[in-house]
Parts: sequence; C-alpha cells; structure tokens
Amino acid sequence: MKVIADRGLCQGHAQCEDAAPEVFEVDDDALVLLRTEHPPEGLRSKVEDAVRWCPVEALRVEDDDHGTE
Repeated sequence: MKVIADRGLCQGHAQCEDAAPEVFEVDDDALVLLRTEHPPEGLRSKVEDAVRWCPVEALRVEDDDHGTE
C-alpha cells in the first residue's frame, strides 16, 4: 500500500497520528508528515482508520502495484 498526504489540505487535527502513530506525525507547523510512505500491510486497518477520521480528507491510500508493502 502507498499512503498519500496532502499537506496543503492538512489543518493539524492530528487524528491520523492518533490512529496510526507508526505512519503519521504532525510537525512543528501542525502539518502531517509521513514516517513511511509504504507501511507494512499489518498496519492497513490503522491507516484506513486515519484516512477515514481525517476531517479535511487530506489522506488517501492506494494499492501499490509494485508489490512493495
């Protein structure tokens, strides 16, 4: 899977960091940072929760067609 974060939409609510701290963090400017763009498949449910809970829809997940997860 590949995680995409739109920092232009991010408003620093940090719901993503709460849902999946292994993947997301909020920086000093209150904007999302990805700890990893290709998290392991075992974190999929947490990442999907983060995407769902983002109030400004700044996150999305795509299937990685190269098989690197």
